[in-house]
Amino acid sequence: VQLQASGGGLAQTGDSLRLSCVASGRTFSNYGWFRQVPGKERGFVAGITWSGSRTYYIESVKGRFTISRDNAKNTVYLQMNSLKPEDTAIYYCASSIHAAFTGRYGYTETYDYWGQGTLVTVSS
Repeated sequence: VQLQASGGGLAQTGDSLRLSCVASGRTFSNYGWFRQVPGKERGFVAGITWSGSRTYYIESVKGRFTISRDNAKNTVYLQMNSLKPEDTAIYYCASSIHAAFTGRYGYTETYDYWGQGTLVTVSS
Protein backbone atom coordinates (compact mmCIF):
# COMPACT_ATOMS: atom_id res chain seq x y z
CA VAL A 1 0.00 0.00 0.00
CA GLN A 2 1.26 3.44 -0.90
CA LEU A 3 -0.26 6.74 0.09
CA GLN A 4 0.62 9.95 -1.72
CA ALA A 5 -0.43 13.16 -0.02
CA SER A 6 -0.54 16.51 -1.75
CA GLY A 7 -2.20 19.90 -1.64
CA GLY A 8 -0.25 21.63 1.08
CA GLY A 9 1.17 25.07 0.68
CA LEU A 10 1.23 28.59 2.01
CA ALA A 11 -2.05 30.18 3.03
CA GLN A 12 -3.21 33.21 4.93
CA THR A 13 -5.55 33.24 7.88
CA GLY A 14 -9.06 32.57 6.66
CA ASP A 15 -7.99 30.88 3.45
CA SER A 16 -8.87 27.38 2.31
CA LEU A 17 -6.78 24.46 1.18
CA ARG A 18 -7.72 20.97 0.11
CA LEU A 19 -5.39 18.09 0.82
CA SER A 20 -5.58 14.91 -1.21
CA CYS A 21 -4.31 11.44 -0.46
CA VAL A 22 -4.19 8.94 -3.30
CA ALA A 23 -3.95 5.30 -2.29
CA SER A 24 -2.59 2.41 -4.30
CA GLY A 25 -2.61 -1.23 -3.37
CA ARG A 26 -5.14 -2.08 -0.67
CA THR A 27 -7.58 0.79 -0.83
CA PHE A 28 -10.58 -0.64 1.01
CA SER A 29 -9.59 0.91 4.29
CA ASN A 30 -10.43 3.46 6.89
CA TYR A 31 -8.39 6.65 6.65
CA GLY A 32 -7.13 9.37 8.87
CA TRP A 33 -5.36 12.69 8.65
CA PHE A 34 -2.80 13.59 11.27
CA ARG A 35 -0.56 16.60 11.69
CA GLN A 36 2.75 17.27 13.33
CA VAL A 37 4.76 20.34 14.23
CA PRO A 38 8.45 20.27 15.21
CA GLY A 39 8.98 19.11 18.76
CA LYS A 40 5.50 17.67 19.16
CA GLU A 41 3.94 14.30 18.62
CA ARG A 42 1.88 13.54 15.58
CA GLY A 43 -1.75 14.22 16.42
CA PHE A 44 -5.06 13.09 14.98
CA VAL A 45 -7.06 15.62 12.96
CA ALA A 46 -9.82 13.75 11.14
CA GLY A 47 -10.86 10.23 10.22
CA ILE A 48 -13.30 8.46 7.96
CA THR A 49 -14.54 4.89 7.87
CA TRP A 50 -14.14 2.64 4.82
CA SER A 51 -17.73 3.26 3.77
CA GLY A 52 -17.57 6.98 4.40
CA SER A 53 -20.56 6.70 6.68
CA ARG A 54 -18.72 7.96 9.75
CA THR A 55 -16.34 10.84 10.16
CA TYR A 56 -14.40 12.03 13.18
CA TYR A 57 -12.69 15.32 14.03
CA ILE A 58 -10.76 16.93 16.79
CA GLU A 59 -12.66 19.74 18.44
CA SER A 60 -10.45 22.51 17.11
CA VAL A 61 -11.24 21.75 13.46
CA LYS A 62 -14.93 20.91 13.71
CA GLY A 63 -16.93 23.15 11.43
CA ARG A 64 -13.80 24.16 9.50
CA PHE A 65 -12.37 20.91 8.15
CA THR A 66 -14.17 18.19 6.23
CA ILE A 67 -12.82 14.74 5.47
CA SER A 68 -14.27 12.86 2.54
CA ARG A 69 -13.40 10.06 0.18
CA ASP A 70 -13.92 9.11 -3.43
CA ASN A 71 -13.52 5.36 -3.64
CA ALA A 72 -13.67 5.40 -7.43
CA LYS A 73 -10.53 7.54 -7.40
CA ASN A 74 -8.95 5.84 -4.37
CA THR A 75 -8.60 9.29 -2.88
CA VAL A 76 -9.25 10.80 0.52
CA TYR A 77 -9.59 14.55 0.92
CA LEU A 78 -9.27 17.01 3.73
CA GLN A 79 -11.00 20.28 2.94
CA MET A 80 -9.63 22.93 5.27
CA ASN A 81 -11.51 26.20 5.51
CA SER A 82 -11.03 29.24 7.73
CA LEU A 83 -7.42 28.32 8.28
CA LYS A 84 -5.62 29.62 11.34
CA PRO A 85 -1.91 29.97 12.09
CA GLU A 86 -2.23 27.14 14.61
CA ASP A 87 -3.14 24.81 11.74
CA THR A 88 0.43 25.12 10.48
CA ALA A 89 1.94 21.63 10.42
CA ILE A 90 2.98 18.74 8.25
CA TYR A 91 -0.15 16.81 7.43
CA TYR A 92 -0.05 13.05 7.00
CA CYS A 93 -2.66 10.68 5.67
CA ALA A 94 -2.82 7.13 6.91
CA SER A 95 -4.84 4.00 6.29
CA SER A 96 -6.18 1.42 8.70
CA ILE A 97 -7.95 -1.92 8.55
CA HIS A 98 -8.15 -2.12 12.33
CA ALA A 99 -11.27 -3.96 13.38
CA ALA A 100 -11.90 -1.44 16.16
CA PHE A 101 -11.27 1.66 14.07
CA THR A 102 -14.40 3.41 15.25
CA GLY A 103 -13.10 3.28 18.79
CA ARG A 104 -9.42 3.84 18.10
CA TYR A 105 -9.26 6.25 15.18
CA GLY A 106 -7.33 8.82 17.16
CA TYR A 107 -4.26 6.68 17.83
CA THR A 108 -1.31 6.48 15.46
CA GLU A 109 -0.86 2.78 16.22
CA THR A 110 -4.29 2.09 14.71
CA TYR A 111 -2.93 2.89 11.26
CA ASP A 112 -0.97 0.52 9.06
CA TYR A 113 0.38 2.75 6.34
CA TRP A 114 1.38 6.40 6.16
CA GLY A 115 1.91 8.90 3.41
CA GLN A 116 4.95 11.13 3.19
CA GLY A 117 3.33 14.27 4.53
CA THR A 118 2.50 17.62 3.02
CA LEU A 119 3.37 20.94 4.64
CA VAL A 120 0.67 23.48 5.40
CA THR A 121 1.80 26.93 6.49
CA VAL A 122 -0.75 29.51 7.56
CA SER A 123 0.42 33.07 8.05
CA SER A 124 -1.37 35.65 10.13
